[in-house]
Amino acid sequence: MMARMPTISRREMLGLGFRAGLATAAGVAGVSAMSRAVAAGAPPAVAPTYAAGSFPSAARGGAPTNWIIARPPGQTAPLRPVILLHGKDSSAQTVMSMGAEQFLADAVRAGLPPFALAAVDGGNGYWHRRASGDDSGAMVLDEFLPLLAAQGLDTSRVGFLGWSMGGYGALLLGARLGAARTAAICAVSPALWTSAGAAAPGAFDSAADYEANSVWGLAGLNGIPVRVDCGDDDPFASATRQFIGQLPTPPAGGFSPGGHNAAFWSSQLSSELSWMAPLLTA
Repeated sequence: MMARMPTISRREMLGLGFRAGLATAAGVAGVSAMSRAVAAGAPPAVAPTYAAGSFPSAARGGAPTNWIIARPPGQTAPLRPVILLHGKDSSAQTVMSMGAEQFLADAVRAGLPPFALAAVDGGNGYWHRRASGDDSGAMVLDEFLPLLAAQGLDTSRVGFLGWSMGGYGALLLGARLGAARTAAICAVSPALWTSAGAAAPGAFDSAADYEANSVWGLAGLNGIPVRVDCGDDDPFASATRQFIGQLPTPPAGGFSPGGHNAAFWSSQLSSELSWMAPLLTA
């Protein structure tokens, strides 16, 4: 039986939020210093705890795409990443603003096996190919994962954690990457609809697009540990309950008081990453 892993308390997690801005500023300065060292032919021996950059995504029509990596301090071996997928009208910076860098430091110090967090901008395309040609899903699988490998991470096995639109994306992309490489999926308040007609405007281009990118009955999820967390008052709660009911294996997580907001998501993050870490690093 797997030993129970330690978690960081909700108070500690919420307390990290106000420090995120300081961590970001320090991280940007650290990236600049690292870039100068690499250019001089002397890359640092230890990876920075916070790195950020941008690339023009071919899968997104050349759109400038920002990325952020957070690592626990003092790690020299390649770490496996949890890919963080943001919700609608959000970004990589938003999902890191809960204090990811400090969380990792505290979590590893408390006994969790070390891992990395990696976030990337995906626009509002619901993490799949759209009629416009924008394909943020392909960007993650075909561009961002190789970029993470080039940054020294071990992408042989990764986790996916997403919120709302990103929760749907975590299920979709984790399944498409497959059980051989997807260690775990955590979908938080996932944006799920039981039919194309019920979907929010802009989530899908058509009924055919909905069907082609549905996560309902998705065989690719088989063999991947899945966790689903949702607030009792979340507008997606009903569809999420139906989605959970049709999975062949009951997922971890569940329902608890809360809505579709950052307060609920922050309250769940510690237990979610504590659940994912041993699966990712096994």
